Amino acid sequence: MSASSDVLRLIGNTPLVEVRSFDLGQCRLFLKLESHNPGGSIKDRIGRSMIEAAEREGKLGPGSTLVEATAGNTGLGLALVAAQKGYRLILVIPDKMSQEKIFHLKALGAEVVMTRSDVGVGHPAYYQDLAQKIASETPQAYYVNQFNNQANPLAHETTTGPEIWEQMQRQIDAVVCGVGSGGTITGLSRYFARQAPEVEMVLADPAGSILADYIKTGHVGEAGSWVVEGIGEDFVPPMVDLSRVRHAYTITDADSLSTARDLLRREGILAGSSSGTLVAAAVRYCREQTKPKRVVTFVCDSGNKYLSKMYNDFWMADHGFLKGKPCGDLRDLIVRRFADGAVVSVSPTDLLTTAYARMRLYDVSQLPVLEGDKIVGILDESDLLLAAGNNPAAFRQTCREIMSTRLTTVSAKASIEDLLPIFHAGHVAIVADEAGFHGLITRVDLLNYLRRHQSAA
Repeated sequence: MSASSDVLRLIGNTPLVEVRSFDLGQCRLFLKLESHNPGGSIKDRIGRSMIEAAEREGKLGPGSTLVEATAGNTGLGLALVAAQKGYRLILVIPDKMSQEKIFHLKALGAEVVMTRSDVGVGHPAYYQDLAQKIASETPQAYYVNQFNNQANPLAHETTTGPEIWEQMQRQIDAVVCGVGSGGTITGLSRYFARQAPEVEMVLADPAGSILADYIKTGHVGEAGSWVVEGIGEDFVPPMVDLSRVRHAYTITDADSLSTARDLLRREGILAGSSSGTLVAAAVRYCREQTKPKRVVTFVCDSGNKYLSKMYNDFWMADHGFLKGKPCGDLRDLIVRRFADGAVVSVSPTDLLTTAYARMRLYDVSQLPVLEGDKIVGILDESDLLLAAGNNPAAFRQTCREIMSTRLTTVSAKASIEDLLPIFHAGHVAIVADEAGFHGLITRVDLLNYLRRHQSAA
């Protein structure tokens, strides 16, 4: 393959790989690796398509500003193309997006406006309503509006569909898609309706979204919330065509994230959260079939955009997605542990540079100081700040020299109510008893525990 003179020419023509290690019954499952696009996701296709369509229609020119509401990857696709073409880009983004996506957007030069993810259509903070308002108030602005932009499904009708058809050697029985704006499933439905109308369209929908129930009942229900990014909706997108969808699967966040993590361990494919939803639905579809079928779904984006979330064991535990065997006491609130079960800690002889690095690496503000299995002190950020404030050499001190030895401990058998006076005094709870030191409980740990249990109720 010769070198390309333009990164935008590298969008599309992504590889296809067969899944080998999942139980698929009689079926075969193939993954279209859209994570191989230069911006890292399937949305590069529509980013280029929508901007170039606006240029052809005379809606963009020198000095133009693009404005869009996005849950993430459409923004990255637009940012990639806008940066190459010299357009200003303003993106309105719900606050559940991963840090990696936000850093990526800003590095590409996009201006990011964060808004609430817990409000619906009609609220002034709803991401689409806010984006429209910004576009109306910005000179020479063009509101991209992926949810109503026909260049969105056209990208999949003219590129993604034909690629799949040829890569599968014109032997395909079903395609599994999610719906965000609806462009992918609409464009592919149009292509296969012409090319191979026997191909089944299958919807993968995160639990909390209204779309799977809409397919089954024809009614729009009340939306919930979900962690998976980029797919699922609280309304039926105006552009989406679901007329050829005959199967719809609701996939929980837990199943989506665990499937994506399994995909990495078993197949070596680092995929994002929505890809976990798609693969989980595709596996269910495959297992239900009574005769062999060839099924395609997507790795919509790369998991490197979620390393701080779904590939972070602490984040997974904080949100209740990684669960050990319950103890039935305060030990169930302790989440800051390594994979082998050991508590994140330092020793008295470690230097403060080690303590600081460990706080940053594991996103904690305090560390127990352990001597063997015994807790002998505790360090928090204020201890480090006080030590380093007027002493350039402070980070060469040992933890023993500045750690606090005034320890507030509770038994693992204590109640949650016993933690409140400790927090009120500005301390963390040290869980230790005759069995030894178990770990720390912070205010956030307790809040996460209460939120998980209220959600499960």
